[in-house]
Amino acid sequence: MSLRLPALAPWQQRAYEHAAAALAGGHFGHATLIVGPARLGKRALAERLARRVLCLSPQADGEACGACKSCVLFASRSQYEPLETRPDGTPSHPWGHSAHPDLKFVGYEINQKTGKPRSELVIEQVRALSEAMTLTPQLGGAQVVIVDPADAINYSAFNALLKTLEEPQPGRYLWLLSATPARLPATIRSRCQRLELRLPPRDEALHWLAARGHRGELAREALDAARGHPGLADAWASGDGLALRRAVAQDVQALQRGQAAPAELAQRWVADGRAEDRLRHLADHALQEMALQVAAGLTDPARTRTLAARFDAANRTRDLLRSTVRADLAVTEALSGWCA
Repeated sequence: MSLRLPALAPWQQRAYEHAAAALAGGHFGHATLIVGPARLGKRALAERLARRVLCLSPQADGEACGACKSCVLFASRSQYEPLETRPDGTPSHPWGHSAHPDLKFVGYEINQKTGKPRSELVIEQVRALSEAMTLTPQLGGAQVVIVDPADAINYSAFNALLKTLEEPQPGRYLWLLSATPARLPATIRSRCQRLELRLPPRDEALHWLAARGHRGELAREALDAARGHPGLADAWASGDGLALRRAVAQDVQALQRGQAAPAELAQRWVADGRAEDRLRHLADHALQEMALQVAAGLTDPARTRTLAARFDAANRTRDLLRSTVRADLAVTEALSGWCA
């Protein structure tokens, strides 16, 4: 009996069909950079492509049969639960625990000294994937290595990765997933094909959200808040993301009225581990104010510069939270820019 996987979202399906056509035509290179906003489904797309290229008995249209040994091993990965969350709060797969011998994942690993996920991908991981890609596939078909997130690879590891990209092996695929590909060195980007996930049209996103159980005003509010990003809208509508967004707006008002201190708010923002979510909403709050200024026909250069600085500070602080900097101090600095 064949094994079925969940259907791809429409925007994922479009990217998948583009890649499948390239595979069928022999134009799909060994190294591909899969890019798109976080939570838009890059991992699901990469895994569906992996299932296709690893299948030992593909159907006439090239789709995986769902019944061969490779497909069965691929599907058995679903028995594993995520071991950890990533530094940005999204769940991670149990890296290195794939049941498929020719499917490898490289991502945030647990630091054996601290017992916590690392904040970057290190050179030992890249050397291990490079060595794996020189080995003969155990099932006799293709071999796939998925790196997620590729923009977390540190500088020395990028140099090790470059050698693998420059010496492709037949039937070996290396897929780098990134929400911020500009962080990757140009030498890496130039050696990869690019497969991009784009935000879908609004009507399509609302239809998808409705299928996920989010309808009416809730779906529209969540999608507007996420600036058209259905994955974020789904996450916020499913949990308390919208409530958190409203709370951030209230905190900003308190700062501007002098009713709250940045350090006090920062302590509260980091206490429950959701500072990154709040900073995302903070950055969006600055964008919304800029949009309102434009809509009102106001052209105050000083005000625009201030809002742009607040937007940059919020996003820069999100990055800092993945480093060893003290979270409360970093958030305090970002919030200080909102004081009256």
